[in-house]
Amino acid sequence: NQSGGASRLNQEPSNKEKVWQVVSMIPAGKVATYGQVARLAGIPTHARFVGSVLGQLPARSKLPWHRVLNASFKISDRGGDDVRRQRSKLKQEDVLFIGQRVAKLHHWDT
Repeated sequence: NQSGGASRLNQEPSNKEKVWQVVSMIPAGKVATYGQVARLAGIPTHARFVGSVLGQLPARSKLPWHRVLNASFKISDRGGDDVRRQRSKLKQEDVLFIGQRVAKLHHWDT
């Protein structure tokens, strides 16, 4: 059905798609907070939604989910191996930690 596809092109992206778009723009070596992503996606009171969207990504996703942190610029512990994986991915981008927090020089200024 071609009309269905064409009408979809004229629609506003979903909130989930907006989150993906913002996260895809975070440069390597920089981090943002869930709240910052929500604000930039046009859904400023939905930081938890951002976390939920990122938590549902497929394991092989190319989206840089690891660059999104909690409001304290710390990795949110969701249990399992995720904290170690996220910290490792950030260190591969030369992101510096001061204790559990990411150093301010790596905060993404928008």
